[in-house]
Amino acid sequence: MLRGLYDWTLSLAAKKSAEWWLAFIAFVESSVFLVPADVLYLPMALSRPDRAYRYALIATLASVLGGIAGWYIGHYAYDTVARPILEFYGKYDDFEALRVSSGIGFIILMLITSGLAHLPPIKVVTILSGVIGVNLLLFIVLAIVARGARFLFLAWLLRRYGEPIREFIEKRLGLIAGAAAAALISLYIVVKYAF
Repeated sequence: MLRGLYDWTLSLAAKKSAEWWLAFIAFVESSVFLVPADVLYLPMALSRPDRAYRYALIATLASVLGGIAGWYIGHYAYDTVARPILEFYGKYDDFEALRVSSGIGFIILMLITSGLAHLPPIKVVTILSGVIGVNLLLFIVLAIVARGARFLFLAWLLRRYGEPIREFIEKRLGLIAGAAAAALISLYIVVKYAF
């Protein structure tokens, strides 16, 4: 299944609509959707390393705009929109615990960890930021830094080591996915219990 998804997204990179799909996925990931933009960004950048920075900017911009939408959902439509989304994903109780204990410092930490490693999911951070009333301008700046750093760093790696990284990923896709999952779970545990 993982190989099929990888092959499909790699083939999508050659289509004219790939950038629009990347923007759409990055946008909805930051407000309501579970699948990270990396699922499309990485194969696109691997397929066209010469466009890695362009794709990074598209993903960053769309992700930040989606984050603003998430902030507005949390701030103005928590009961009508955000709560049903959280209940759908089975995260309402966890979210309420975060809401009660969160302050601006914790939001900054979560934006950074979510920007770097998707933990917690960015949509949780954006909605929570709106719910607790984080200043929108500060939120936008933090989201640009966190999401931009992630995508631009990946773009740099892919531009610098494009073909060798592509071959490495294709030969070891399952191992990489397992290692990434283990790293993300470890980071989540550290962040959750250390703070």
